[in-house]
Amino acid sequence: MKVLLASLLATACFAAAAEPPRTVCSITVNSPDEKEAFRKRFPGYKHVELVEKGRADWLHSACQKEIRCDALVVSGHFNAGETFYSDRIDASDHLAIDELERASCSQSCPGLFSQLKEVYLFGCESLNPDASKYASAYGESGRDRMRRVFAGVPVIYGFSAAAPVGSTAAGLLNRAFDAGAGVASGRPDGRLLAAFSKSSLTTTSGLREGDARFPARARVCAFYDERTTSAKKLEHVHALMRRDMTEASVSFARIEKLVASPGEAERQSPAWSQALAEISADDESRRKFLAIARAAPQPELRARMLAFAHQVAWLSPDDLRAENIHLIEDLLAKERVAYSDVDLACSLNRAGDLDARGLARQSASMKKVGHAALLACLDDEAARAKVLASLGTGDEQDSQVASAYLRHRPMKARAELHAVTTDITRMSDSRAQIRALDTLGRQSLSDRELLVELAAAFRNASSVNVQRALAELFIRSDPKALPRPQLVATLRDHRLPSPDGRRDLIDELLTRLQ
Repeated sequence: MKVLLASLLATACFAAAAEPPRTVCSITVNSPDEKEAFRKRFPGYKHVELVEKGRADWLHSACQKEIRCDALVVSGHFNAGETFYSDRIDASDHLAIDELERASCSQSCPGLFSQLKEVYLFGCESLNPDASKYASAYGESGRDRMRRVFAGVPVIYGFSAAAPVGSTAAGLLNRAFDAGAGVASGRPDGRLLAAFSKSSLTTTSGLREGDARFPARARVCAFYDERTTSAKKLEHVHALMRRDMTEASVSFARIEKLVASPGEAERQSPAWSQALAEISADDESRRKFLAIARAAPQPELRARMLAFAHQVAWLSPDDLRAENIHLIEDLLAKERVAYSDVDLACSLNRAGDLDARGLARQSASMKKVGHAALLACLDDEAARAKVLASLGTGDEQDSQVASAYLRHRPMKARAELHAVTTDITRMSDSRAQIRALDTLGRQSLSDRELLVELAAAFRNASSVNVQRALAELFIRSDPKALPRPQLVATLRDHRLPSPDGRRDLIDELLTRLQ
């Protein structure tokens, strides 16, 4: 018996010694704090950072190296979007969930996915279960998408709402590890969840065969699988449309990307041309798709769906113009026109081929500035004058729609710029004046006489915040047109005291002028 026990112990010890150390992979696009907490507390594990700084295809590189991960730690801002990203302006590293899903669906990265036992998603709303509050273009919840991307993974940790910042998350991880929490066990750890009990940390598992949503994964993967040609994917789209146009419309964002993705060589291939021709000739699918497009709840989605219909030859150029005019008429019928409405209308008429004269609602649409801005996007001169005049009135809603309009149709005429500038410098409401100055500053001013007038406005400003807004305007202006000596003297002699004493835009402007 003693011999047998000794033999069993020896075998167990040999197996333990032979077992390779667990590998904790990390994708760090923002704070390294979470990654460092794992590294310091589990020094016996292998720790691998997958992001290669300055390399855009780092995920592909990691897949080629066949790195096998037992746990994956992802750190970055997410905010219920489609990309983990950094809050540093100079940082370009990011993780697009589309790329992760492409690797998962294509089985092109077995090392990353095949033996994963746990995934930690340190990003806001990474496991948000509410699709209605999720910012994804695909209209699905964060939890549903992550379950599909990490299919088969036993444990996925993430946040249903706001996540703690990196340093706070690291502190909570250390608290969990102090309590005995482990890594890559493949089971939800109550000690980890307890440490994050005051945050929104939650857990789920990847999809498995037998789950109600598992068949839907294959339908989504048909858009991402790199082993399938674009033409075959287009055939899949057509089959989906014929089977259930409502389901196809839910996948519209993916369909839209698919049609826009092939290069010129692939577009000219017989297979792509044939697949596209079959869609173009399908009158029943055309009818159903256009009915859904015209009833789309968001104007921007409606416009995109109509543009797609034109791409697949369901709408001629004249048909598309008529549809867009009807869309703008529906915007004019709204009681309140938003910034996004004006932005859309001007975008639709970027080529200048839409005409306000054909609008049925034109005569009734000049009462409010928002409606006038829609008409101005269609090159109505009277409407433009009304929008420009609104900049000096101080109304916040009017200021927003005017700003949207001027992003697309900036002021270039000297008379327009001077009239608007005079109105803005005479405003008495400082908050409204700051908004108007921000809009004016985005016109990239290069008229010296105008800038002299604005320098005088700095001297007469009653608020340091108005002066800061003017400083930002000067920074955005053509540096060659600035009246430098006069402006420097004005800034030094008439600058109002800063309430916090910290360096601000006025200091930045002085530095640039000297």
